[in-house]
Amino acid sequence: MSSTERASRTGEALSPAEGAQAAVAEFMREFKGFRDDIQKRLEEQEGRMTMLDRKSHRAARPALASAADGEAPHQKAFGAYVRSGEDDGLRGLELEGKAMSTAVVGDGGYLVDPETSARIHSTLSGGASLRQVANVVTVEATSYDVLIDHSDVGSGWSGETSVTETGTPAIDRISIDLYELSALPKISQRLLDDSAFDIEGWLAGRIADKFLRAEAAAFVSGNGSDKPTGFLTHSKVADASWTWDSLGYVVTGADGAFAETDPGDAIIDLVYALGARYRSNGTFVMNSRTAGALRKLKDGDGRYMWTDSLQAGQPAQLMGYPVLIAEDMPDIASGSFPVAFGDFRAGYTIAERPDLRVLRDPFSAKPHVLFYATKRVGGDVSDFAAIKLLKFGTA
Repeated sequence: MSSTERASRTGEALSPAEGAQAAVAEFMREFKGFRDDIQKRLEEQEGRMTMLDRKSHRAARPALASAADGEAPHQKAFGAYVRSGEDDGLRGLELEGKAMSTAVVGDGGYLVDPETSARIHSTLSGGASLRQVANVVTVEATSYDVLIDHSDVGSGWSGETSVTETGTPAIDRISIDLYELSALPKISQRLLDDSAFDIEGWLAGRIADKFLRAEAAAFVSGNGSDKPTGFLTHSKVADASWTWDSLGYVVTGADGAFAETDPGDAIIDLVYALGARYRSNGTFVMNSRTAGALRKLKDGDGRYMWTDSLQAGQPAQLMGYPVLIAEDMPDIASGSFPVAFGDFRAGYTIAERPDLRVLRDPFSAKPHVLFYATKRVGGDVSDFAAIKLLKFGTA
C-alpha cells in the first residue's frame, strides 16, 4: 500500500518526503495517459493522410495510362490466342460487352488488336500502291455506292420577261463491291513459345506484305471477279472519241516506243488531255522500267522533263507533277498502256471494312502454325473523266 493510500485510510499526515514521492507518482500516471492519448491521435492522423495520398495518386493518374489500360486487355488476350490458341480472354471481352466485339471461329476468327491493326494499315497506306493517291473510304456494308454527275448542268441567261430552260444533269450510280482478301503466314511453334519473340510485330509485317502486294495488283489490273476492278481493266478509246464508261488515251506516235522526233510531246499531250479541274491534282503512275525510259526525255530546249526530289519522302516529278511508282503497271510494249495520268483521288475509289480477322490453325501444317488473316476491300473507277492513259502505238 502506498503512503498516500495509508494516510487517506488512517487520517495520518504524510511526511515531507512521502508527500513529494506521492506527487511524483501522480505526475507519472498523468504523463503516461497523456502520452498514450497523443500516440493514438498520431496513428489516426497517419491513417487519414495515407488514404488521402492514395486518392490523390489515383486522381492524378495520366489519361494516357487510363487509355492504355482500356486497350491492354484485348492486346493481351490476342497475344495469348496467337501464341497458344487460348481464346478464353477474347471470348471474355465479348461477354463483358467491351467496345471490341469478337466473332466465333466459324465466322472467320478473331479481330486483331488495335495496335497490330494500326501497324498493318500504316504499311498499306505508305506502300507503293494506288492506295497512296486514290480515295479511300471505310464502310460497314458489303458494298459502297458512288453517285457521279458526269454531264454539264444546263445554264442560260434570263431576261425580264423570259426564262431560259436548262438541261437536266445525268447521275450515274457506281457500286463498288467488297471482296475478301486473305493472307496465310506460317511460323514454327518453337518461335511462338519464345517469349522474347515479337509475335505481334512479325504477324503484322507478314500480313501487311501479303495484303499490299495483292491490293496493288488488283487496283491496277484486277478483273472484278472476287477482287477489285483495276482501272486498266476498263475499255479504252482514243481521247478524241472518249465517252463515259471508258478511259481516254493519247498515242506516242510510234509502235512500242516514243516518236523519234520530239518524243516528249506525247507526255505534254497526255497532261493536257486531262481536264483543267483534274489537272491541278494530277499524278503520273508507272513502273520502274518505264520511269527509267521517261527520265531521259528532254523538252525542246534540251532540259530534262523529269525532276528528282531534293526532299526525303517526296516523289520525283515529271513536268512538275508527282510520279507514283507502281510496279504492277505494264511495261513499254507494242500497243501497251504503261503510263497513266490523272486525279486518282477523284478517279478511283477504294472501299474497305475496318475490321481485320485472324484465325489460328495449328493442325494443317504441323509442326508449324498457320494464321489465316482476312479483310474485305474493293475498288473501282469512280470518275472516268479523271484518268487518261498513254498508249505506245500510232492509233
